[in-house]
Amino acid sequence: MTRAYDALVVGAGPAGMAAAVAASEPGLRVCVLDDNPAAGGQVWRGFDSNNIDDYPGSPALSRVNCPLRNSRVETRFGARVVDQPTPGLLRVETDGGHRDLAFQRLILATGARERFLPFPGWTLPGVMGAGGLQAMVKSGMPIAGKRVVVAGSGPLLPAVAAGLAKYGACIVGIFEQAPLTRLARFAICLAAHPGKIWEGLQYRSATLAAPYRTGSWVVRAHGSDRLRAVTVNIAGTLRDMECDYLACGFHLVPNLELPRLLGCVTEGSYVRVDANQQSSVERVYCAGELTGIGGLEKALCEGEIAGLACAGKSATHLVSRRNRLARFARQLDAAFAVRPELTQLADADTFICRCEDVPRSALEPCRNWREAKLYTRCGMGPCQGRVCGPATEVLFGWKHLTVRPPLMPARVETIAAEPDARKR
Repeated sequence: MTRAYDALVVGAGPAGMAAAVAASEPGLRVCVLDDNPAAGGQVWRGFDSNNIDDYPGSPALSRVNCPLRNSRVETRFGARVVDQPTPGLLRVETDGGHRDLAFQRLILATGARERFLPFPGWTLPGVMGAGGLQAMVKSGMPIAGKRVVVAGSGPLLPAVAAGLAKYGACIVGIFEQAPLTRLARFAICLAAHPGKIWEGLQYRSATLAAPYRTGSWVVRAHGSDRLRAVTVNIAGTLRDMECDYLACGFHLVPNLELPRLLGCVTEGSYVRVDANQQSSVERVYCAGELTGIGGLEKALCEGEIAGLACAGKSATHLVSRRNRLARFARQLDAAFAVRPELTQLADADTFICRCEDVPRSALEPCRNWREAKLYTRCGMGPCQGRVCGPATEVLFGWKHLTVRPPLMPARVETIAAEPDARKR
């Protein structure tokens, strides 16, 4: 039998948590679901009541976590949205089966993932996403004494480096592809966000022993069975560095699969929303990284606005703050935009699609993403284009506007089941 909710929140990161709490205030029946085993998202991954103060924005974490724990909001973890069988109904799969969840209003807070750009050797064991390596270390993977190169682009790099150093990693270097001139302009914009300046200084103070270089990027990873060293272009000079891990990522891209499946209009790389965070689809709201990569404060603010809108409450007191944080997100994108040189790192034999082992040479004759999928199976593997899709957008300018269910690999019985119209 279908479970019906006044408000259904997809994503239990900061934006989703804030949205669920705000929506539940008038006594609405609210459910928040996430495919992770607990709430928190990437920013607050692994927190508990004993270590909340160790996480960024700990006061906000305490404020939104308590209502989730005292059953004001129903939570479903380990739940993956795979389809929308009919309007107003989401199909969710868990390890134990599947279920259809009906909703009056839907808040999407599905967050973002790292963008990976292929280069020779990027598929070697030991080459990992910056956030991915951080998540594994938080989950218990030993890193003490390991040599780690952190490279790519975006404010995540110094944060990851500081986090790894805290667990005992030896940070060999932090290499940011954005040029110093662009970062200097961005630094001027940070005058309106003193808290972020202080946060950045804290991250840097934790890794003072490691060089931080701008206008620099990894051009090749070396090793046979696993990563042994990397070659880094440091302001035009190539330098080899031995390392055990390469934490690499080129800023973030929003998880747009579910919004696009529902028909939400996107502008550029983000979902278009109105002043109440409502998308082009009535009663479907989007918050956090879906509307712009802007960090924790923006996610919390937009999540609260979306939750209040679902509850029929005014959020005018939050609008000016949201607009300021949205401007910061645009400035962030401009500062860490990928430079043209990085589109030429992958040679003819470099795999662009790791799931289906599709090299760059096989993709060069294709004119668009559709042709690439038809002729090479690029994007047809288990990740469903989540890795190679953003990469091909940078390399070839291909746009990815259509999505087909299932959004995640799912059991045949889940895909084939008829929608259950009975509600309770």
